Amino acid sequence: MPSSTVTVPLSPLTAERLRSRCEPELFSFETTAELEPLDGFMGQDRALEAVEFGTAIERSGFNLFVMGASGTGRHTAIEAYLNRLAGSRPAPDDWVYVNDFELAQRPRALRLPTGRAIALRDGMTTVIEDLLGSLPGVFESDEYRRRRRAIDEEFEEAQEEAFEGLRKEAAERDVALLRTPMGFALAPMRDGQVVKPEAFNAWPEGERTAAQAAISELQDSLRIVLERIPRLDKKRREQLRELNREFAAVAVDHALEDLRSAFADLPDVVPFIDSVRADLVENAGMLLPSGGEEEPQQKRADAPELRRYKVNVIVSNGHASTGAPVVREDNPTLPNLVGRIEHLQQMGALVTDFLLIKAGALHRSNGGYLLLDARRILTQPLAWEALKRALRNGRIVIESLAEHLSLLSTVSLEPEAIPFSAKVVLFGDRMVYHLLCQFDPEFQEIFKVAVDFDEEVTRSEASAQHYARLISGLVEREALLPFDRNGVARLLEHASRLAEDAERFSVRLGPIADLAREADHWARAESASTITDRHVVRAEQAAIRRLDRLRDKSREATLRNILLVDTEGTRVGQVNGLSVISLGRIAFGRPSRITARVRLGSGKLVDIERETELGGPLHSKGVLILSGLLTARYARDWPVSLAASLVFEQSYGGVDGDSASTAELCALLSAIAELPLRQDLAITGSVNQHGEVQAIGGVNEKIEGFFELCAARGLSGTQGVIIPQANVQHLMLREEVVEACAAGRFAVYAAEHLDQVMELMTGRLAGERGEDGLFPPDSVNRLVEDRLIAMARRRLEFGKQGERNSGGSAS
Repeated sequence: MPSSTVTVPLSPLTAERLRSRCEPELFSFETTAELEPLDGFMGQDRALEAVEFGTAIERSGFNLFVMGASGTGRHTAIEAYLNRLAGSRPAPDDWVYVNDFELAQRPRALRLPTGRAIALRDGMTTVIEDLLGSLPGVFESDEYRRRRRAIDEEFEEAQEEAFEGLRKEAAERDVALLRTPMGFALAPMRDGQVVKPEAFNAWPEGERTAAQAAISELQDSLRIVLERIPRLDKKRREQLRELNREFAAVAVDHALEDLRSAFADLPDVVPFIDSVRADLVENAGMLLPSGGEEEPQQKRADAPELRRYKVNVIVSNGHASTGAPVVREDNPTLPNLVGRIEHLQQMGALVTDFLLIKAGALHRSNGGYLLLDARRILTQPLAWEALKRALRNGRIVIESLAEHLSLLSTVSLEPEAIPFSAKVVLFGDRMVYHLLCQFDPEFQEIFKVAVDFDEEVTRSEASAQHYARLISGLVEREALLPFDRNGVARLLEHASRLAEDAERFSVRLGPIADLAREADHWARAESASTITDRHVVRAEQAAIRRLDRLRDKSREATLRNILLVDTEGTRVGQVNGLSVISLGRIAFGRPSRITARVRLGSGKLVDIERETELGGPLHSKGVLILSGLLTARYARDWPVSLAASLVFEQSYGGVDGDSASTAELCALLSAIAELPLRQDLAITGSVNQHGEVQAIGGVNEKIEGFFELCAARGLSGTQGVIIPQANVQHLMLREEVVEACAAGRFAVYAAEHLDQVMELMTGRLAGERGEDGLFPPDSVNRLVEDRLIAMARRRLEFGKQGERNSGGSAS
C-alpha cells in the first residue's frame, strides 16, 4: 500500500503576524508641528486624473460625478482643488434683473462685466434721489410757472371768447346766459332784466312763443360752445404735458448724464437707461411731493411707485478679489437651485415684482463650479429635472414648485432666462451612480466624467509619511495639540484596522479625524503638550466603551449559559462558528454553536436556516458548495445515502454569508465519521468544492469575539481560532489578544485546506487517496468514506428487501 501524503500540521501564528505595527522610528520628526501639512488627495491617482480631465475639458456634458465611501475626504479634497483652480480663472460676469417698462410681467436680464452690477444699482438709486431733490425745483421755477400760466390764460381766453360771443347773440335776442350750480342756462329777458317764470307766463302767447324759439336756437349754439370747451381743455392738458416733458427732460437728462457716460460701453445697458429716461420724462409727476400745497410731503426713493426704476442684482462677483466661484449647495431644493420669486401680502392679496426675484445656486455658480450631493437633490421634488434642463439647455429658468403643483393662484412673473455655463460636481456613493446609469438615460450624457475615490492605499514608508502630513493638516485646521511620532504611529495602526488589512491604510479620514479629536480631548484633560500613543489608545477604548452595551449583553448571555457555546472538551457533530454583528459604528464578533445530525436517507442535506427562511442567499450557496464537495470527494462511486441537517443553534435572526461553510462542513464530517471535535477552538472561513479554505470578512472582530468569551471563562492555553491563510494579511488584532497569543494562552491558526482544519479539530490525520484510490486506514477521510459506503449498502439492502416483500405479497 503506498504511503499517504501527510498534511502539514497547523502551528499557531507568531505574535508579529497578528498585528502589523507602525514603528515610530519610521518618522524623523518629533511632533507634527514640524511637518508641512498635506491637504487634498492621498493615494488617489485615478481620481486626481479624472478631476484634472473633467475640469480641463470645455465641452458640454463633461460634468463630474464623484463616488466613493463617505469619510474618504472627497468633499474636502475636491473643494480644495477647485478653489485652487478657480483662483487662476477670471471672475464671471454679473447679472441683474430690471423692469421691462412695456411688459412688466417679463423682467429683463442684463449681463454686466464683473463688479459693475453694484455700480448700476447704486447709480440708479442716485438718479432717483437726485430727481426727487431737483424736480420739485424745476416745476416751481419762474420760467415754468410763467409758461404754465400762459397756457392756462390762453385756455381761459379761448373759453371766455366762446361764451362772450354767445352772450352777445343772446342779449340781442333778449335772452340771458346764466351760470348756475348745475351748469349754463338760458332765460328770457326784458329791459335788461331776467324775467321770472310767473311774469313770463303772463306774457301774451305770441311773445312767449317767440322767446321760446329764440332760446331753443340759442341752446343749439350753447351746446356747440360746451362741446368745444373739452377740446380746448384737452389741448391745454396736452400743452401742459408737453411742457412737463420739456422741463422734466432737462432734469432727467442731467441726472442720467453720469450714469449714461459710465455705461456707454455696454450695449445691453444703454437701451435700459433710455427706457428709464422715457418713463421718467413721461411720469415725472410720480417724483413730485404729495399732499396739499400748504404741507407737501417729500417722496422717498423707496416709495412703492418708484420701485420700477431700481436694479435687482442677482449675481455680483465684484466683491471677490479674483477667480471663478465655487458654490456648495447643501440643501438643493428647487428654489435653492434655480432661484425663486417671492411674494408680499398687500390688502389680502399676494403681489410681486422683479425686485423679489432671488438667485439660486445655479446663478451663483455660473461661470464656475457647483457642488451638489446626489442623494439630496434626487429626494427634492423637481430639483433633479430642473438641474438636467439647465445643463442640457444651457439656461437658468426660474420655476416655482407651487405653480407646478397648482398650489398658488396669483399673478406671477416670467423672468428672462439667464445663460448657464458651469461645471457641476455631484457627490454620491457607487450604488447611486450605477442606479442612475441604469434608470436615467440622460445621466451619462450629462455627467460623463466619473471620479472614483478609493477607500484605502497601499501601506508603505512613503504613504506613512504622507499620512503623517495629512494628520499635520488636520491638527492645523482643527487647532489640535500636535501629535508626537508615537501618537502618529498609533493612528496609522488604527487606519490599517479600519481598512481591515495589515497591508493597507484606510483613507476614510472621517473616523481618523474623530479619533484624533478625542485623543486631543484626553491629552488636554491631562494638561499634556502633545498627543501620544497613550492618548490615542484611551480614545479608542472610550469610543468602544460608549457603544459596546450589546456586545456585553451577548457575552453575558453566553457566560450565563443562556446562549450555549462550549469552550472546552470535545463533541461529535458540534463546532464553534463565528459571525460579526454590525450596529452603526460598532462591529463585534459573536461565537455561535453549529451542529449537524445525520441518518440514513436519500442524500438530502437540509439547511435548517434556509428552510425557515432565516438564511440568506450567500449562506445557502455555501451549504450547497459543501454538499457538492461531500458528494464529489467521498461518494464518487456510491450514491449518497444519508439525510443530514445543519443549523446555527439559537439564531433568532437572519444568517447570511458563506464564512461559516468550513465550520459547517467540519460539523457534518464529524457527525458522519462520529469523530469528536475540539470545543476550545472556533472556526471561520468559507470552503470551495475542492476543500480549499477561502478568505472572509471581519476576521479581527471574529477572533476577538471568541477570545473575549474564553478570557471571561479563563484562558486554558489550548483555546484559539482557525482562520483562512488568506486572511493573515488582514490581521490587526487588539493588544490584549496579541499579548495572550505571545504568552501562549491563546492561539490563532491559519489553514489553507479543509484537511488541515480537521486534523487540528480531531487530532487525527486527514489522509489523502493513495494509488489504490483509498484513503489511509483510520484517517478522517477514510472514516467518512467508509461510513458513507456503509450507509449506501444499508440503503441498498433495504431496497432489495422491499422488492422481495413486494413480490411475495403479489404471489
